[in-house]
Amino acid sequence: MGKTKIGNIRRMVALLLGCALLTGCGNTGEVDDYATNIGYETRGSNGTTQVVQSGGISVPTQTAGIPKEEIKVGVLHLSDPAEGSGYTYTHDLGIQGMQQNLGLSDDQIVRKINVNDGDAKATRQAIQECIDDGCNIIFTTSWGYMETTAEMAEEYPDVYFSHGTGYMSNGKNFNNYFGRIYQARYLSGIVAGMNTTSNKIGYVAAMDSTNSEVTGGIDAFALGIYSVNPDAKVYVKVTNSWYDPEGEKAAAQALLDMGCDVIAQHCDTVYPQTLAQEKGVYSIGYNSDMSKDAPQSCLCSVVWNWSAYYTAAVQSVIDGSWDGSNYYGGMNENLVSITDLADFCVEGTKEKVEEAKKQILSGENGVFDGVIETNTGETVGKEGTTLDDATITGGINWYFKTVSVVE
Repeated sequence: MGKTKIGNIRRMVALLLGCALLTGCGNTGEVDDYATNIGYETRGSNGTTQVVQSGGISVPTQTAGIPKEEIKVGVLHLSDPAEGSGYTYTHDLGIQGMQQNLGLSDDQIVRKINVNDGDAKATRQAIQECIDDGCNIIFTTSWGYMETTAEMAEEYPDVYFSHGTGYMSNGKNFNNYFGRIYQARYLSGIVAGMNTTSNKIGYVAAMDSTNSEVTGGIDAFALGIYSVNPDAKVYVKVTNSWYDPEGEKAAAQALLDMGCDVIAQHCDTVYPQTLAQEKGVYSIGYNSDMSKDAPQSCLCSVVWNWSAYYTAAVQSVIDGSWDGSNYYGGMNENLVSITDLADFCVEGTKEKVEEAKKQILSGENGVFDGVIETNTGETVGKEGTTLDDATITGGINWYFKTVSVVE
């Protein structure tokens, strides 16, 4: 795709987003939280690892486009967005924002909720139902949907598939979208490190160290803590599930029982927040702003801002500019951020966070910089360098030296 076309898309999406923010573009209703679209680029760098699945070469797709009134969007959700917080809720805010930005009707959006991403048969059935309903583009939002999405993209080359949080794509009708959430994790670590008094910080994790997305987030969080409080330790309890309400509740309780006075999470429910509030200690939310769930506990939340990616992806199918590239944004694209800090954070927290944020935005701080010591005494990285995107998205299978896993 040429520079002129890219530039036209960027200007068009910027106009759409500005219109949505200022006037609603004729749509009624208000999108909650972080579906506000400020600052996105329509294309991120292809930082995620790309696996070419057919033909051996990644070739940009050229299309004639699909009239807006004929576009139909499918989305697979891990749980029910009506829960009002967490992962699925945040993705659906993005879908709502896209719908408002582009002026699509409700019957142009097909949602499949509570689709178990560990069940390939259920995933295939949900995708097939979207296709049978006439969807032109289908977003599959959870890691476990990846391989089935890849298979169905090969079976249906005229349908566009976009998978979130994974790494596979074919450069044609199947791409991947994700972001540098570790940047926001680092900032939230600063908040945790400055507000702990026990120097015991808990972290409820969906997956173990074999999953780089989760592990990289834990390490970035721990590095942020270490930058302001090298005496603090991070205790990780793994649920081995992307969505397990009872497991997440039990994990959070175990960490609280250990004396952790700040609880962070890479899990979908709000139990780490609500249990921390019951215990009278602090918490850090994830995906959406969880201060509404635990207003006396939540110091801040690490959040995603998905709607402009969804807007740009659907618009590219409408205008024929889809090129099969992956999307990988960060704080500079406003894809990831942390919420405003609670007014009960200790003095100086805001200043430390703002200082680190400026360094990340300028590139002075890449988070995974230099030589990093793991909790096994080994080291990764080299002096004067930072880990590259491919390593961060697929090669962080170690824990920072202040991290311990609770069995």
